[in-house]
Amino acid sequence: MRSLRYRTRAAERIVKSRDPEPQGVGTSSVMPAYDRLGIIATTEKKVSELEVSIVMPCLNEAETLQGCIRKAQQSIRRHDLRAEIIVADNGSTDGSREIAQASGARLVPVEAKGYGAALAGGIEAAQGRYVIMGDADDSYDFSHIFPFIEKLREGHDLVMGCRLPSGGGTVVPGAMPWKHRWIGNPVLTGIGRLFFRSPISDFHCGLRAFRKDAYQKLDMRTTGMEFASEMVIKATLRKMRVTQIPITLHEDGRSRPPHLRSWRDGWRHLRFMLMYSPRWLFLFPGIIGFLVGAFFFALLLQGPLRLGMAFFDTNTLLVSAMAIILSFQLISFAMFTKIFAISEGLLPEDPRLNRLFSIVTLEVGILIGLILAVSGLGLLLGAVVYWAKLGFGELSYPDSLRLIIPAVTSLMLGVQIIFSSFFVSILGLKRKNNHTVWHYPGSSVATSESCVSHEYERNH
Repeated sequence: MRSLRYRTRAAERIVKSRDPEPQGVGTSSVMPAYDRLGIIATTEKKVSELEVSIVMPCLNEAETLQGCIRKAQQSIRRHDLRAEIIVADNGSTDGSREIAQASGARLVPVEAKGYGAALAGGIEAAQGRYVIMGDADDSYDFSHIFPFIEKLREGHDLVMGCRLPSGGGTVVPGAMPWKHRWIGNPVLTGIGRLFFRSPISDFHCGLRAFRKDAYQKLDMRTTGMEFASEMVIKATLRKMRVTQIPITLHEDGRSRPPHLRSWRDGWRHLRFMLMYSPRWLFLFPGIIGFLVGAFFFALLLQGPLRLGMAFFDTNTLLVSAMAIILSFQLISFAMFTKIFAISEGLLPEDPRLNRLFSIVTLEVGILIGLILAVSGLGLLLGAVVYWAKLGFGELSYPDSLRLIIPAVTSLMLGVQIIFSSFFVSILGLKRKNNHTVWHYPGSSVATSESCVSHEYERNH
C-alpha cells in the first residue's frame, strides 16, 4: 500500500499541473467549477440551469478519484449535459480533496462520519434536478450514466443500477467477493423483495439516480451503509416510480481494503429491514405462534392426546398457553410499532390499519378485554368450587389444571387487551402546537372531530 506521504505528494503534483483559475465566477477554491471540462459553473445565475448533479462519496480515494471524475466529465461532454460533479469528502487525509478540486469537481466537506452521512451531505448540496450517486473507487463506470438520466426524464423517481445477473447485470471476475455475490447481496435483496414487495433485483448497488425532490420526500435517517437499503425501501413503501438498469461492476482500483465490513454492515442492513417491517418481525411470527398454540390448547382441553409413542397432557397444555400469551405480545408489538412509525413519519399511512381502528376502538378493546378477564375469573371461581367439593384436600392435577390453565390464560389475555388498547390510544396522540390532538381513527375524538384527522392528512 502506498504511504500517506506519497499519495499527498501525488495529489500536490496534480494540483500544480492544472490551471487553478476557474472559468467564470467561482464560489471559492473549495468549490471550483471548470466550464472547459464540461462542468456548468455553480454561480447564482446558472444554478437554476443545472439538470444533473453527480455525487461521489469519498474517504481516502486518491488512487481512483481522478479517474472517476474524468469519466463523469466525458459523459457530460458527450451528451451535452448541464451538470455538476460533487465530491462529498468524509475526512480524507490522502490528498483526495486536492485531487477533487484540481480535477474540476465541486468539493463538499462532510464532517458527520459514515457512508450515508457523506451521501446525504453531498445530495443536500446538489443543485441539479436529478442526482446520480456512485462510489469513487472506480468500480462503476461514470462514462455510462446517460441511461439513468433518460429514465429520470421519462418520469421515474428512482433508477437503480443492477450488478447481479438476476437483473441482467454483470460482475467482472474479481470485482465482488464470493460471500457478497452469492450470499450477502442475493439473500438481503431477496429479503427486501419479500418484506416490501420491491421490484429491485440489487438493493445495495452503489450506482443509482433519483429526482432530488423525490429524495427529499423520503426523509432519510441512516448514516451508515444501510443508507442504500433505506432509500429503496422508502421509495417502494411510498409507491414511487422505481426501475432498474443492468450495469457492469468492475474491479475497484484501490490498493487498500474496502470500507465495507461484510458481517457488521450486512447485519445493519438486515436490522434496518426488520425494523421497517413490523409484519415480518412481529406480526407473522405472532400469528403463527398464536394459531399453533391455540390448536393444541383446544385439543388438550378435551383430555390427553397420544400421537404414536408420544403422550401429551397438561404439561403440553401449559406450553400451549405460554405460546398463546407470547404470540399475543408479538402481535401487540407489531401494532405498537406500526402506529409509532406512521406517527413519526417513518412509514407511510396504512389504509388497512385505519379501517381496523375505525372498527376496533378503545371502547371495543376494553369490552373484549373485560369479557376475557371476567371469563378467566369465573373459571378460577369454578376451580375453587371444585376444590371445595373435595373438602379442600388433595387435587387430581390433570383435572384441576384443565380448569386453572384456561382461567389464567383468559385472565392474562383480557388484562393485556385492556391495557394494550389504552397504549394504542396513547400512541395515537400527537403533540402539535402545545395541544394534544388525536390523529388516528379509532376513538370518539377522531370520529367526532374530523377536522383533526384532516389536519393530520394535510401535514403528512
